[in-house]
Amino acid sequence: MRELRPPPPWRRTADRSPVSRIVVRTRAVLLTLAAFPLLATGASAAPSVAGCPVFPDSSPWNQRIDTLPIAGNSAALVSSIGLEANLHPDFSNAGRYGIPFNVVRRTTPRVRVGFDYAGESNRVRYPVPRRPKIEGGSDRHILLVDRDACLLYELFAAQRRGSNWRAGSGAVFDLRSNRLRPDGWTSADAAGLPIFPGLARFDEVRRGEITHALRFTAPRTRSSYVFPARHEAGESNDPNLPPMGARVRLKASVRIESFPPQARIVLTALQRYGMILADNGSPWYVSGAPSGGWNDDDLHELGRLTGADFEVVDTSPLGTPAD
Repeated sequence: MRELRPPPPWRRTADRSPVSRIVVRTRAVLLTLAAFPLLATGASAAPSVAGCPVFPDSSPWNQRIDTLPIAGNSAALVSSIGLEANLHPDFSNAGRYGIPFNVVRRTTPRVRVGFDYAGESNRVRYPVPRRPKIEGGSDRHILLVDRDACLLYELFAAQRRGSNWRAGSGAVFDLRSNRLRPDGWTSADAAGLPIFPGLARFDEVRRGEITHALRFTAPRTRSSYVFPARHEAGESNDPNLPPMGARVRLKASVRIESFPPQARIVLTALQRYGMILADNGSPWYVSGAPSGGWNDDDLHELGRLTGADFEVVDTSPLGTPAD
């Protein structure tokens, strides 16, 4: 259903003498450290955007999983995703990679959207600005946060058709509620999940902490799904393939102190909150929103980790949050 995108062409520093390279790198590290606070300690701030919560504290996206047990078949599931495949941030400074989002108001004009999967889409008018930020590639996601109503609107494969729009599917989420999609329904994502809460956002990194799970992709998935996912997109019942909604975390034994500041904040989130399998795609591709604040050299360091550094978590102790 989804395109496997090649890794972004990471920005590289031009050739310099060994001494000048050291000076440039030292200055870059000092500037980056100065721009970011130390990782937050004590109580963590709940995720929010434009004055709205990004789901309640009890949402599975916002619950820590660093003390939960490892799933019994963790090794087989990780191997199926890619034991030696590198962790890859699918977002960047340049803006050509990542899933952007739009903050809209109650006054933003609503447009009609026709859907290919109309039976599993919210058929309401969507607050699409005249020039919305749209994800590149074939997925063409449009994410819309209504800051006045605290509603999240998401579209997949969106195309403008005159004054109206056409999309593969669309979903609306109340950011103050834990309510899920109807059982078996897709969303703008293959797993029937919202996309926005799983993005790494630079505004969070700038504050020093990401306090929610991230979204990631795997090449092959099982024809099933687990909470909080509501939809599957697999072609096999092989129990060694991960189901949509599988929760993975970075092993506590992985030392992250040597990583640069932005990468270290992302990795801390992956140890505390993990990441949720949301779509078919390249192995260990972690989603984020593009921003001019990202340091692509920092993000590139995430590729030092591979599937062997992760484990699948048994999330059954979390239960199902009340709405």
